[in-house]
Amino acid sequence: MADLTSVPETTEPDPTRWRMLAVIAVAQLMIILDGSIVNVALPHIQEALAISDANRQWVVTAYTLAFGGLLLLGGRVADYWGRKRTFIVGLLGFAAASALGGLAPAEGFMFAARGLQGMFAALLAPAALSLVTVAFTEPHERAKAFGVFGALSGGGAAIGLILGGLLTDGPGWRWVMWVNVPIALVTAALAVGMVRESRSDGHASYDIPGALLATSGLLALVYGFTRVSEADAGWADPLAIACLAAAAVLLVTFVLVERRVAHPLLPLRIPAHPIRGGSYLTFLLVGAGLFAMFLFLSYYMQGVLGYSALRTGLHFLPFSLGIILAAGLVARVLPVTGPRPLMVGGLAVAGTGMLMLLRITPQDQYWTHVLPSLVMISVGMAFVFIPTSSTALIGVQPRDAGVASALLNTTQQVGGSVGLALLSTLALASTTRSVEQIGTVERAMPDGSVAQVPGPESLVAGFHTGFLWGAVLLYLGMLSALLLVRIRKADYHANVQDAESAPAV
Repeated sequence: MADLTSVPETTEPDPTRWRMLAVIAVAQLMIILDGSIVNVALPHIQEALAISDANRQWVVTAYTLAFGGLLLLGGRVADYWGRKRTFIVGLLGFAAASALGGLAPAEGFMFAARGLQGMFAALLAPAALSLVTVAFTEPHERAKAFGVFGALSGGGAAIGLILGGLLTDGPGWRWVMWVNVPIALVTAALAVGMVRESRSDGHASYDIPGALLATSGLLALVYGFTRVSEADAGWADPLAIACLAAAAVLLVTFVLVERRVAHPLLPLRIPAHPIRGGSYLTFLLVGAGLFAMFLFLSYYMQGVLGYSALRTGLHFLPFSLGIILAAGLVARVLPVTGPRPLMVGGLAVAGTGMLMLLRITPQDQYWTHVLPSLVMISVGMAFVFIPTSSTALIGVQPRDAGVASALLNTTQQVGGSVGLALLSTLALASTTRSVEQIGTVERAMPDGSVAQVPGPESLVAGFHTGFLWGAVLLYLGMLSALLLVRIRKADYHANVQDAESAPAV
């Protein structure tokens, strides 16, 4: 087995960087593939494991919450323990957690396995992105590298949509979890010989209290929103109020602790810089607005229009293809225009595409109502993801590359977790109000019984509410990019090394 001993940072370009990128991009592809596969299979997972409508989001949220809550710690581990070593451990752990998820006999086991997947993804993702950041220091090369990441991310989503449908309709939904295992194992084996180790100098200290405060605070926040949708009392439910209050206390305490500890989990100098801070806020809002869109559209296609899992995956495919095609254009245009015009324009287009989903009805009008929206959102997101991945790392010193990369992923995953909980709560409330007005319909259950469930009109009313607030979040992201990511094109090309002196206009 190749030596995994860490080596110090070097200012010279890594001669093996393009081979490294190929291996690292496969891991990124796997993470994206996992998300799209689960979204397609979720209605089948919910039915097989008897998960309630209020709790079904936890199949996604358990993963994103563990992923987002532990990414900062994962970034620090990657910086000091070794990025290659962390990358390989993350791959092996992800494979093991995926195998357990495929064996889940009940919802609790599935939620735990998804959380374990998120934990190892929190090691894998920042190690991958920081390896790219350290290896590609020239702005044009870095833009190309991020372009590859963007294109393969879209490719992973596309493969996941089709593969998720094939596996769910074929051997069964459990295979959507097991498919990660061979990909992760082969990638880990290739990484041993093809990825060059790097690590940061300095004191290797891990802020465990900070990690616990951040993760528990986010868990309380998401559960508080989920409780609102479960309880008859809604927003007046005492447990929901207690969870939201506890979340506020824990997250404020996290910030106070980070200001005082010698080796913080999140050095506040990283998000305090206006360009980076604006990038992180933009990603937070994008995640909050975008994640729920996939959930609602998947249930709309399968639960209202009656599509199979495979047909649903194929009908999501234009979203992935839009990102793939647009990513190549963005990689070429980014050095010419600079990041901010692309981010602002992309979010404006994506927000408008989300609003257009308010036109959906219980009738099958995919080609006229859903497809145009998917194309607009996908192109808009390509114009956001690649520039933001670069501006979020402007001026970051090598010792902070892992945590800065982790924070970028954290904001999107945390935004997705909170947004999914919040928008699901609002959507379920809207569905409930519609049911009170027009009643329920009978549905035959797998065991032969008949249940009273919301009708197509009530379900669509809930989806409309989710899409509306998703669009609002994307437009807020546009304002964040416009007002905060104020970087000149010349400064972007210079790839400012001193974050504190990076000019902003």
